[in-house]
Amino acid sequence: MKPAAFSYHRAHDVADAVGLLGELAAAGAEPKLIAGGQSLIPMMNFRLARPTVLVDLGPLRRDPAMSAIRRDGPQLRIGALSTHRAVETAGRTLGPEFDVLSRAMRWVGHLPIRSRGTVAGSIVHGDATAEWCLLALLLDAVIVAEGPNGQREIPAAEMFYGFYATAVEPDEVVVEVRFTRPAPRAALTEFARRHGDFAIVDAAVSLDAADADRLAGGRVVLGGVSPAPVRIPEAEAVLAGGVPGPDLFTECGEAAAAAIDPPDDAAGTGAYRRRLTRTLVAQALHEAWQKGVTR
Repeated sequence: MKPAAFSYHRAHDVADAVGLLGELAAAGAEPKLIAGGQSLIPMMNFRLARPTVLVDLGPLRRDPAMSAIRRDGPQLRIGALSTHRAVETAGRTLGPEFDVLSRAMRWVGHLPIRSRGTVAGSIVHGDATAEWCLLALLLDAVIVAEGPNGQREIPAAEMFYGFYATAVEPDEVVVEVRFTRPAPRAALTEFARRHGDFAIVDAAVSLDAADADRLAGGRVVLGGVSPAPVRIPEAEAVLAGGVPGPDLFTECGEAAAAAIDPPDDAAGTGAYRRRLTRTLVAQALHEAWQKGVTR
């Protein structure tokens, strides 16, 4: 299929993009920002999305800050137009505290998609199985959006409303994503019918070690089990004070599966998603713990 008719504008900088969004909306249009286009264009081709105007952010790549990946003390700052591939190959900058981001990129589509799709675009799109959405929750990301009233910061915990709905307003442009919670022991894994397909279920986890034999706690984030990515406190409670190993990780996976009420759809039943959750959480925890052991 082909997309419905739309008009096209190119923004020269962030202020221009914000201004265009406001002017076009005031004129009765329904503008939509496009950066990498790896999510929006397929939806337009299937007419699942029908924006009347596209505002292209491509020229903003001339601003180094929009594509920068840099450490700022304990946090990591990623420009909104940084691609998945740029993060995948930024190992030295990420360091062991954030290299889960690089390792997770192997699950994002295929190389052409990773080379064009952007970090902020994925987060703003708000797909409940998108790797970046889970990672944002796992690592306490802060999404920095600029609008007509200036910049504001949106914590990842307040970002995702469900079914492609996020806290970013229609007249705002995301300029940066800050990851504020280093996680040396973290992992993301998922299951899809074919490599590169959308995940049916994905799981992102991190572990906090109290000492060599006991955990202080951890985080468990799931995608594909609800309209938005979610943390699972019931599973996290299992990890606190536990002895890391197969028994604890299996128990945590079972707690995660018991805590969710996933939907039935064409990709699988709710029961199937619970089984996947049980397995994926345990696998991710094992990978996260082994990473810390072998460092």
